Amino acid sequence: MAEIKIEQKKQVWPWLLVGLLIAALLVYFFVFRENSKTKEAVIDADYNTNEPDQLGVKEENLTVAAYVNFIENNKTKMSLDHAYTNEALLKLTEATNSNANELGYDVQADIEKVKEYAKMITNDPFDTTHADNIRKADDIITQVLQNIQKEKYPGLAAEAEALKSASESINPEVLILDQKDAVKNYFENASDLLQKMN
Repeated sequence: MAEIKIEQKKQVWPWLLVGLLIAALLVYFFVFRENSKTKEAVIDADYNTNEPDQLGVKEENLTVAAYVNFIENNKTKMSLDHAYTNEALLKLTEATNSNANELGYDVQADIEKVKEYAKMITNDPFDTTHADNIRKADDIITQVLQNIQKEKYPGLAAEAEALKSASESINPEVLILDQKDAVKNYFENASDLLQKMN
């Protein structure tokens, strides 16, 4: 008698299980990827509303423009009577105050302190404490500008740090005329930061 070969029917359920597993993984990755994009969009939107960066807003503050113009046109005029330093410091003070007022900051107490230090510079042109007074005034203005930068101009962190570094490079125990470059560098960094905020 002839032998009859009986073939077992191939089972389909393992293939269905593998297909369902692949389909589940694809759905999971598509849903997870969409949720991830949505979360990133929400985070970006929150960042933009909580931390407004004013870099794109042009204020055209004339006081700031006057200070920037003064620094650009008087880079070589530092003399024994400290007239340049005093005028630059007063113009920087007014520009900082004007910028702060436009943005809604009250910095009047700090501005008054800086004006007192600026006044001390011209009282006795040969006094040896001018570097100390200039450094104190610069530190106050730097702090005000850094606070404004952190709140309204997060994109200018490098410029604010450069201003702080320039302020710290002024040695309060060395005569101003012996560190002209450090003082000029501070005023130029302040001019750069204010111009970018303007």
